[in-house]
Amino acid sequence: MRGLYLLVKRLTVWMRLAAPSSVSLREPPSPTRGEGRLIAALFLSLALSACATPHLQAPQTPPLGFNGPHIEAGGEGRGAFVVQDGARLPYLRWSPEDQQPWAVIVALHGFNDHYASFRLAGPWWATRGIETWAYDQRGFGLSPHRGEFAPESLTSADLRTIVALVRAERPNALIVVAGESMGGSSTIAAFGGEAPPDADRVVLLAPGVWGWSSQSPFNRAGLWAAARLMGHRAVEPPAFAVRNIRASDNTLELIRNGRDPLSILSTRFDSMHGLVDLMEAASMRLGAVEKPTLLLYGAHDQIVRKGPMRLALERAGERPNLRTAYYPNGWHILNRDLQGEVVYRDVEAWLRDAAAPLPSGAGPVLPALRADPKAR
Repeated sequence: MRGLYLLVKRLTVWMRLAAPSSVSLREPPSPTRGEGRLIAALFLSLALSACATPHLQAPQTPPLGFNGPHIEAGGEGRGAFVVQDGARLPYLRWSPEDQQPWAVIVALHGFNDHYASFRLAGPWWATRGIETWAYDQRGFGLSPHRGEFAPESLTSADLRTIVALVRAERPNALIVVAGESMGGSSTIAAFGGEAPPDADRVVLLAPGVWGWSSQSPFNRAGLWAAARLMGHRAVEPPAFAVRNIRASDNTLELIRNGRDPLSILSTRFDSMHGLVDLMEAASMRLGAVEKPTLLLYGAHDQIVRKGPMRLALERAGERPNLRTAYYPNGWHILNRDLQGEVVYRDVEAWLRDAAAPLPSGAGPVLPALRADPKAR
C-alpha cells in the first residue's frame, strides 16, 4: 500500500518533470513533422484514456457439467473452494486435533499476498479449538488470472459462496470472517453491501481504507491516467522509495514473504486502481456492517496510515456492534508481528465473549488517533 503511494507519486513527479520548466515569451518554433505526429499521438492517447475503463477480471463461464459450488478437499489441509462461476480458489485449513471446532474463521489475505498469510495464526487458533480456512482471492496466489484485479461485486459473491459452504460443512460452529489489509477491505465491502455473507462475526486486521478520498490530487490524477494508458504494465516500486517502509517488526517474516514465489512483487497499474476503488468502498461502508465487528490497528502501521483510518472510523460513527483495539506496539500485518500472539489471544477472547475485556487491555482506536497529530 505504501509502495502504491510512492509509485504513483513517482509517476506524477515524472509527468511534471517532463513538462517545460519555464515559459518563453517568444513564439515557439513550429514542430517538425515527426514532433507533430508525436504530439498528436499523445493527445489522442489522453483523449482515448478518458473513455477507457481499467481492466478487471470478469466472471468465468462454468464448465460443462458444473453442479454448483462445492469444496474440493485435498490432503494436509489443502483444497479448493469451487465458487458460483466454477472458479477454483485454493485454500489452506488448520483444524483442531481430536475435536470439532467451536468457531471457524474464513480468512482473507492482503494485497499481493496469498492463502499462507495466516500460517502463524491458524495453528495457534487450532490449539484453542478454532478452525481457520484461508483462501486465495481472485488474482492472487494460485487463483485464476494471477495479477489481474477482480471487481468488488465478484469478490463479494465469492465470499458469500465460501461462507455458505463453510457453514454447511460446520453447521454447529460460530462462523467468522477475518480480513487482513486488502482482505479487510473485501470483508467490509461485502458485509456493508446489500447482500452480506451469512457469517456470525467479523474481524478486521488493519483493513485497507486508503481510498480515493484520502489520496492527494496528484496521486488521484496520476493513477487515473496510468490505469488507462498503461493499465496492463506491471511495475515494482524502486528500492530507495520503500527502503524505510516496514509492514511488520518481524524481519524474518518479511524476508520470507519477499522470497515466496506465490507473492506478487510487480503490480499492474489497473490493479492498483482497482485496489483504491475497493479501499474507498471499505472506507464508506464500514458503518453499514451490521454483524458484530472487531477492528484491530497498530500504532506503527506505515501501510494504512492513521489519517485514512481515522476518516473511516469517523464516517462509521458510534456503533454498538463495532469494537476496536489499538496496539501501541503493533504494525500493519498484525497477525505476523512479533507480538502476534497478543492479537491471536484477543481475537479468541472476543469470539468467546464479545462484551468481555480483551486480554491485552488494548483501548479503542479512534480516541488514540484523535490524540495523535499524525492522524490529521
